[in-house]
Amino acid sequence: MERSSDDMKEKFLLVEENYKAIEESISKAALESGRGREDITFLAATKTVEPAVINHAISLGLRFIGENRVQELLSKYESYDLDRADLQFIGHLQTNKVKQIIDKVSLIQSVDSERLALEVARQAKLRGKTMDILVEVNIGREENKSGVMPEGLDELLGRIGEIDGIFVRGLMAIPPICEKKSEIFKYFENMHKLFIDISGKKSDNVSMDILSMGMSDDYCEAILCGANMVRIGSGLFGKRSYT
Repeated sequence: MERSSDDMKEKFLLVEENYKAIEESISKAALESGRGREDITFLAATKTVEPAVINHAISLGLRFIGENRVQELLSKYESYDLDRADLQFIGHLQTNKVKQIIDKVSLIQSVDSERLALEVARQAKLRGKTMDILVEVNIGREENKSGVMPEGLDELLGRIGEIDGIFVRGLMAIPPICEKKSEIFKYFENMHKLFIDISGKKSDNVSMDILSMGMSDDYCEAILCGANMVRIGSGLFGKRSYT
C-alpha cells in the first residue's frame, strides 16, 4: 500500500533526523578509535524500505546501500538512485540465486562456504568480471546463523583464495544479541583479532580492506573495536515490519 503524501513527508523528516544523528555518532566513535569519519563506511540496510525513502537518504549523502533478499533487490533495482550510491548484497545467499544479482551489486558480504564462492566466481567469469566478496564469520557460534566458524576461517580462505573470479576484500559478522555492552565488545574484539591476524598473512587474492560489523544498536561499539563498515537499518529508517 502506497504511503500518503503526509506520511512520506514524515518519513523523510525522520530519515533526515536519524541520518544527522548517525553521522555525528560515527564521527565521534571514529575519533575515539583513533581514526577519522572518512575511515568508516556507513551502509544502510534497506530491507522493506521503499525506494523513495532510500533515495531520499541518498540525497542526504548516503553512498552505500545493502539488501538482504534477492527478490526484494530485484523488485526495487530499477528504482534505486545508483548514480549516487553503491549497492551491495548483505544477506544469506543461496547458490541458485547468485546469477540473479551478480551483475547488480559491487560486493557480496555473506560468502560462508567454498561452494558458494565457486558459484559466485563462475557467474562472475561468465560476465567477464571479478566479484568482490566478504567472508561471513559466525563469531557467536550460533546454530541458527550462517557463517564459517572462527576456527575454520583460515582453511576456507586458503581454498577460496585460489579461485579465479572472486576477490576477498575482508570479513563480515553478526554477533549474538547481548544484554551487556561488555559481551558485545568481546565478540567485536575477537572479530578484529581475526581480521588483523589474517591481514598479516598477505595471502594471494585476499586483502583485508573491510571489516563489516555493527548494526543499529551497536555500531559505535563496533567502530571502537576496529570496524570500518557498519550496517544500519532501523536506526536510519525507523522500526520496520518484517511480516
